Amino acid sequence: MACRSQLAPALTRRAAAPSPVLRRWTFGPAAVRSAARCISSAPPRQFRASGSSRKGGAKFTTDTYPQLKRNPRFAQITGEHVAYFKTLLGKDSALVDGVTAEAAADDMEPYNGDWMRKYRGHCTLVLKPGSTEEVSGILKYCNDHMLAVVPQGGNTGLVGGSVPVFDEIVVNTSRMNQIRFFDDVSGVLVVDAGVVLEVADQFLAEKGYIFPLDLGAKGSCQIGGNVATNAGGLRLLRYGSLHGSVLGIEAVLPDGTVVDDLSRLRKNNTGYDLKHLFIGGEGTIGMITAVSIQCPQRSRAVNVAFLGADSYEKILQTFREAKTQLGEILSAFELMDRESQSLVHKVRQHKRPLEAEHPFYCLIETSGSNSDHDSEKLEQFLEDVMSKEIVTDGVLAQDETQIRSLWSQREGIPECLGHWGGVYKYDVSIPLNDLYRLVLDTRKRIEAAGLKGETDEYPVVDVVGYGHMGDSNLHLNVAVRRYDKKVEEVLEPFVYKWISKVNGSISAEHGLGIAKKDYIRYSRSDTVIGLMRQIKNLYDPNGIMNPYKYIQVPVITSSFDR
Repeated sequence: MACRSQLAPALTRRAAAPSPVLRRWTFGPAAVRSAARCISSAPPRQFRASGSSRKGGAKFTTDTYPQLKRNPRFAQITGEHVAYFKTLLGKDSALVDGVTAEAAADDMEPYNGDWMRKYRGHCTLVLKPGSTEEVSGILKYCNDHMLAVVPQGGNTGLVGGSVPVFDEIVVNTSRMNQIRFFDDVSGVLVVDAGVVLEVADQFLAEKGYIFPLDLGAKGSCQIGGNVATNAGGLRLLRYGSLHGSVLGIEAVLPDGTVVDDLSRLRKNNTGYDLKHLFIGGEGTIGMITAVSIQCPQRSRAVNVAFLGADSYEKILQTFREAKTQLGEILSAFELMDRESQSLVHKVRQHKRPLEAEHPFYCLIETSGSNSDHDSEKLEQFLEDVMSKEIVTDGVLAQDETQIRSLWSQREGIPECLGHWGGVYKYDVSIPLNDLYRLVLDTRKRIEAAGLKGETDEYPVVDVVGYGHMGDSNLHLNVAVRRYDKKVEEVLEPFVYKWISKVNGSISAEHGLGIAKKDYIRYSRSDTVIGLMRQIKNLYDPNGIMNPYKYIQVPVITSSFDR
């Protein structure tokens, strides 16, 4: 029998006032009318970790992937090269120079490694252009002199796509951070590639609009990198992917050619729509310098509910009912398992949203323009899922503070999982009926190999599943105390083969990078892969753009057993 202690009383009457105590929130029709979710509930991701569990630097990527060899066609960086870039950029602060000067390790570290401490390069020169013209000058010079480059934004990815492998020059977009244009009638926004996602969203909030992408790393990630990896995030259910939102791009090709395609029109049916080659292209055929994007109006009424259920099948039923009953106001439906929430609780030591533990949880967000209308629909939905015993328990946020708190239960998972040392992350797409089965099968496989336990002798802390259920996007995460080859051999290529058998995708978000480049055939046919290689060769014949990743010619094979 479903527990109605927190739900039923408030479904029959309006709550007089919101409860200040998290565990005593009850369902009621009150809606939040303020501009919710314009302020991050998760801290920016940083490379340098704190705490004894994260001591020690990451291994060099070249040690983790010893089969990778530096392309002998690429030149070594010299003092003459550095002098040219200093003249081009005009200020010492636009470079981090470890070639002709003794750059401090702490200065170079954020550009050489990722926030998960899994990938680490040997870069000795970081360039920070302040304009598209400077990017053009950099790439043309590098192409003429066979210097490999890695475009880099906020460096918040999961697959090593923005981290150098050998001594590639990092071209970082952090100085390209201007909002160029906004039309408060159409909602069209034009920004430099280095604008931080949260900054753009806060700018739009003041205008009554919202950025159509939302990520846990919004305080650090940059829009150019978001577009280059075709990031999905928390709002895709409502606003769709960046392939639909991005109206135009400005990019620089390896030979320095500036592709000026910053269209501000939703309809522009004049030939090949080349921007789509750069959306999700991971900086392998050119570097995005600016983006034009369609932004929707910000909803005035926002509700967030956090529900517990007894099985994954019940969560599926809840999602089905939410789509049917909430329809146009449903803006997010996030899945979390008990294991992910237990690890969040262990790290934060805070009160849980629900008093009892449940095998599965979901977070539902509604966004609309009429609070009375939205509240009525949500109240009817909650009453229905309770009467049918689909949902066991739940809470509803009564103000913006509680909205942030509930969202932090979902957005805080990635940070908390890294508390013990590291995380193997698989951001994948799987048909909904099979989605959570991958977590169960992976957990069984890890346990059978004797790799999971409570003490330090075991590398694996736990195997968890969460993600964007509205998009069939699962985050399969294996929290570990240390990165271990035995764990990798159990996981790969098992995970990719499993996904291939159910016609899923090995990369729902974040792209291929170095982590998944050798496994692309599990999601793409040989014909499609061949066409991708042709595109790479056409735009980047010297192969200087983000080498050793994505689609390479020839493809460097992995040492993992296939």
